[in-house]
Amino acid sequence: MKRLFKRISLMLIMAVIVFLAACSSQEGNGEADGKIQVVTTIAQIGEPISIIGGDKVEVKSLMGPSVDPHLYNATHGDITTMDNADIVFYSGLHLEANMVEIFEEIGKTKPVAALGEAIPKEALLYDETGAVDPHIWFDIDLWKQALHAAVEELKAFSPENADYFEENEQKYFAELDSLKEEAKKLAEIPEEQRVLVTAHDAFGYFGRMHQIKVVGLQGISTESEIGVSDIQETIELIKQYKVPAVFIESSINKETIQAVMEGAKSEGLNIELGGELYSDAMGEAGTEVGTYIGMYRHNINTIYEALRKGVE
Repeated sequence: MKRLFKRISLMLIMAVIVFLAACSSQEGNGEADGKIQVVTTIAQIGEPISIIGGDKVEVKSLMGPSVDPHLYNATHGDITTMDNADIVFYSGLHLEANMVEIFEEIGKTKPVAALGEAIPKEALLYDETGAVDPHIWFDIDLWKQALHAAVEELKAFSPENADYFEENEQKYFAELDSLKEEAKKLAEIPEEQRVLVTAHDAFGYFGRMHQIKVVGLQGISTESEIGVSDIQETIELIKQYKVPAVFIESSINKETIQAVMEGAKSEGLNIELGGELYSDAMGEAGTEVGTYIGMYRHNINTIYEALRKGVE
């Protein structure tokens, strides 16, 4: 019954897409002030593209702060927004799992690009079941490749602005290179304390880039369930590595990490809450953590301060 309901819902959504496509073919895409209308799923794409695109683009991201893209379902409003766009960018690699068929349908009438497909398969991470880890924005070098793919789409759509996009891309990528340099301070954390415990396994690329062991209670998708054994295994790792702090995530339920902390304390371990990290969603627009660079820098500093506890 659940599967039948999902199929009926999807059919209704597809019908809406077809109807909107017919309307847009008659009315045009409604460009604002001649700007390229760009729609992205996550703000990790949208905010950098708004900088690189500058005054030639108008960018809207469907998923705001605290939104979990693994579980997100497109609304009729989202479909209208994408249908009125000139270009749609999404992360892909099964991050926006509930929207794939919608992207395929909208892609029949306009450029719709999964930026994760620009990453070579050998550079991606996979879990024990063979599922790809979609959180590629935590490897700055990989994210530059993904954003470059988006810029190439912009150039193809608007060749007359190609040099403008290229110049802005180079400037923005220089800032990302500076961010990589800032992150080198994570190496000052003693290796035995370089263990990052979070609610779900979103920091694999971050850990690989900065030589940090990552432990997530859930798998790479928040659709997976957490059992008592997962909590106990995490407590054993905390004990083994003498981890001083664990972290909550802005878009994930905090109860699982609280359960880990309570269990660890009941076994006599001195464990603290290291702070809140941004994983699947960024912060509020208009704030420092509402930018990709600011969000990444916040995570670096929060992890650095918490895991260096006790180091002179």
